[in-house]
Amino acid sequence: MRRRRILTVSTFAIAAFGIWQVGAGGWIHAKAALAQALLASSWTRIQYGEETARPWPWADTWPIARLQVPRVDADMLVLAGGSGRTLAFGPGHVDGSAKPGAAGMSVVIGHRDTHFRFLRDLLPGDEIRLTDRTAQAHKFIVRERHVVHESDTRLAMDTSGLALVTCYPFDAIETGGPLRYVVLAEPVPAEPLVNRMPITTAAAPAR
Repeated sequence: MRRRRILTVSTFAIAAFGIWQVGAGGWIHAKAALAQALLASSWTRIQYGEETARPWPWADTWPIARLQVPRVDADMLVLAGGSGRTLAFGPGHVDGSAKPGAAGMSVVIGHRDTHFRFLRDLLPGDEIRLTDRTAQAHKFIVRERHVVHESDTRLAMDTSGLALVTCYPFDAIETGGPLRYVVLAEPVPAEPLVNRMPITTAAAPAR
């Protein structure tokens, strides 16, 4: 009887732990989905003119650009700052680098196992689209990919472009290694306006 009672209690304990694990996992996914919805709402408010539209009252970040890579179906918001709290919700723009779309090198960092996992699939010639807070779209073309040590900060900050940075290697079991994977993209010059003849209706034949 005692052994049966212990077995019964153990079974209930294991079942309860399993239910708790499933519930915790569901809560994490629900919280992540809610955060993305709040960030999307914040991005809309920013494009309507709010300077720092915080997605939630205690947030220390907000969206400053939208990053898209059509070939690999990547589409995400770039957040202000590169703190650990920020990177939990999306890639972050490094303070001190050029604002997305402005002259100079704009540096964006992200986690290799979540938002920036797609960097491993980028190839030279891929197009990157960056939409700024004024809804203006900027295009970049991937030119170089490098693996560097974290102490190597030799980015040409006076050159206009976009640098996407994440940890390396992508399949590392432990986090916090010293290597970084850097994708460098150069801006595509805006197409000049072409003078075109105005469209007019053909003159009616004289009667």
